Amino acid sequence: MKREQFSSSLGFILAAAGSAVGIGNLVAFPVMASKNGGAAFLIMYAFFVFFICLPVMLAEMSLGRHTRQNPLGAYTQIGQSRAWRTVGWLSVLTPFMIGVFYLVITVWIAGYLGKALMGQLDQLADPAGFDVFINSNELFIYMGFVVALTFLILQGGVKKGIEKATTVLMPTLFIMLIALVIYVLTLDNAMLGVKFFLIPDFTKLTGEVLNGALAQAFFSLSLAMGILITYGSYIQKHDNIVSAGKTVAGLSLLVACCSGLLILPAVFSFNPDIEIAELSESSIGMIFMFLPKIFLALQADIGYFGASFIAAFFFLLVFFAAMTSLVSIIEVPVASVMDGKGVSRRKALYILGSAMVVLAIISALSFGRVDALTNLLSYGGADKSFFAIIYDMFYETILPLNGFLLCLFVIYRWKKHNLIAEISDGNQTFAGSVLQKYMNLSLGIFIPVILAIIFVNTVSTIYFGKNLLF
Repeated sequence: MKREQFSSSLGFILAAAGSAVGIGNLVAFPVMASKNGGAAFLIMYAFFVFFICLPVMLAEMSLGRHTRQNPLGAYTQIGQSRAWRTVGWLSVLTPFMIGVFYLVITVWIAGYLGKALMGQLDQLADPAGFDVFINSNELFIYMGFVVALTFLILQGGVKKGIEKATTVLMPTLFIMLIALVIYVLTLDNAMLGVKFFLIPDFTKLTGEVLNGALAQAFFSLSLAMGILITYGSYIQKHDNIVSAGKTVAGLSLLVACCSGLLILPAVFSFNPDIEIAELSESSIGMIFMFLPKIFLALQADIGYFGASFIAAFFFLLVFFAAMTSLVSIIEVPVASVMDGKGVSRRKALYILGSAMVVLAIISALSFGRVDALTNLLSYGGADKSFFAIIYDMFYETILPLNGFLLCLFVIYRWKKHNLIAEISDGNQTFAGSVLQKYMNLSLGIFIPVILAIIFVNTVSTIYFGKNLLF
């Protein structure tokens, strides 16, 4: 079958930015920054984005464009061995399983958006409201809506589906984010939150904090999920990969900064005396348990209708971010089935969608409704649910391993000169540039070393309860 393509470089950039801008950028990053040095954390995050993540991003995009394949096809075509083909399978299985738990989270967001639109702020702000909702039958109605919308976007293909959706959703997301930032900054005590976010405190930059900043940067750009290899395979042959990569990295960083100017001022307007330690570093805790209290408190100033509108506006923003990421994640296994089996996009969606929905339902039942799923395994000193096991195994553990293997593959199997030639097609100044020399050094030596250390420490921490580094 003829390879689908984005109609323009802008289409690719918005699609890639859509995969990068997710729940972590919008909610988890601001709280991590406020707890870990404010602007000092932001500076290190930006450093990691451009000096660690950008080379990996360019490598993935180049590999995809060169092979015109999904991750499995790319590793198989160039690797020419069973070992590299296995790595390719891992690069497809990982986004499929990440898509399972990300689908569940997106359903939660859709549910809270629906409740905010119906003016049910008191239910959202109820401390027990989240547990009640995720264990209700109502959840599956929202799951049907999210699955249908995801299918609608993906079945349209690259141009009429993914590109068309992200061309609408991403600019709308940026406009909504800026509008919310402007509104929140007008609230009383909002400047206290701005200070917490922007005033640097370099004394808090411990080894653990730096590791957190690197992990946040690496994962927030959708690296090692196969997304950028797949999207790279849809890039037109002579597009400027370096320019596109820098733009995507910059947009991701911009969203993180704007989110900091949204979340922290909102928190301090709600409670100017709040202790930062009280804030949850979990995106889930912030979105579903803490922020609804802030929206409910707004009714004292702008009325219940106005507070419901602001809440719905926020959850719509987060829903857009979640949907663009979910679509990007699922496209990887869909492209793999299409390429490997030669089936239509619709058939691939039916096959993978059915399996993913079944696993998502099992995950949704593992929060107390089915005890066997809620306490499925015990490791690292804690009982783990089916949902938590998927998260620990594929998001926390396998992603850094995938990144490590990708670096080795690009530099030592595909070879440096092929990488340089591919990136130079569309950017004649790349060969011999400082960036080119830096990429050879970083991808060949210290980035894989860093990722290997993170992988080993993650395994030790999660599965054996022993942090080897901090």
